[in-house]
Amino acid sequence: MVTKKGPTKGSGGKHRNSLRGKGPTPKAEDRVYHKAYKAKKQAEKRQRSDPRLAARRRAAHFTSNSDDLVIGRNSVLEALRVGVPASVLYVANRIEHDDRTREIVRLAGQHGLNLLEADRLEMDRIARSGNHQGVILKADPFQYSSLHELVERAERKARAMEMADSKASRLSARPLFIALDGITDPQNLGAVIRSAAAFGVNGVILPERRSASVNAAAWKVSAGAAAHMPIARVVNLTKAIEALKEHGYYSIGLDGGGSKLVGETGFETDPLVVVLGSEGKGLSRLTREACDAIASIPITSAVESLNASVAAGIALYATVNARRKAGEAAN
Repeated sequence: MVTKKGPTKGSGGKHRNSLRGKGPTPKAEDRVYHKAYKAKKQAEKRQRSDPRLAARRRAAHFTSNSDDLVIGRNSVLEALRVGVPASVLYVANRIEHDDRTREIVRLAGQHGLNLLEADRLEMDRIARSGNHQGVILKADPFQYSSLHELVERAERKARAMEMADSKASRLSARPLFIALDGITDPQNLGAVIRSAAAFGVNGVILPERRSASVNAAAWKVSAGAAAHMPIARVVNLTKAIEALKEHGYYSIGLDGGGSKLVGETGFETDPLVVVLGSEGKGLSRLTREACDAIASIPITSAVESLNASVAAGIALYATVNARRKAGEAAN
């Protein structure tokens, strides 16, 4: 039989998949039917049950979720006394109790905190230090308000006082905010919040970047004032000031080179935002340009600048006092 030479009919790739390999051979510990797989599972089970590794996992989870920890007996006791919102109190097992730890445990029970015991190794990992004295308090994240909520709350209060017969009462109820530009020390922030609450400020405005947050340290210094002081965090402080201007607010920046004195700018009786810069750098250029007036606090040449919280207290007192005098003159 004679066959014709040339191309013959092929599969055309029809059986390509059947010719393909199945990949590399799995490791013995990955084959469910192999004894190495069973040995691997038993080792993982023993590792999970190891109390030292379990403590390490709990400590890693605890510290990764929150860096806002109050450490040490005196600090924890002060935080509980002023009502710092917290969720968990860690106490070292076999701790030698004294009057402070007894009161700490009692206050934690009154506040409904979860009381957990931990060994020395776990306490050191949570605190990232060995100087915790056997007690660690985990503070809850502070609940910030929006700028819109601050304005609505302040204007609602002002409208309610418009029906008052006293001109002084109406003036004192006009919205007053304090904005902080570059205050990075939580203790300074807490002191400013305390002064703001003392002078009836309607809210504090903080930028999200280059600013301290309301953590346990700020809460303690505020002496609990942060519990009832609305605080807003804004993306851009300059734009927030400009947005408030559109609602009829005026802004006064505090700076050593101001052309006017605090309390004498002429804007004190209007809805007002007092803008405070950092102790070293002062107001940023854009924030300074957004202010309607720059006021200064008269101090001697022997002192270069005032602490931010002290300057805030003086400026707020001058503003409230100017409103009081204007109200008395109108009455």
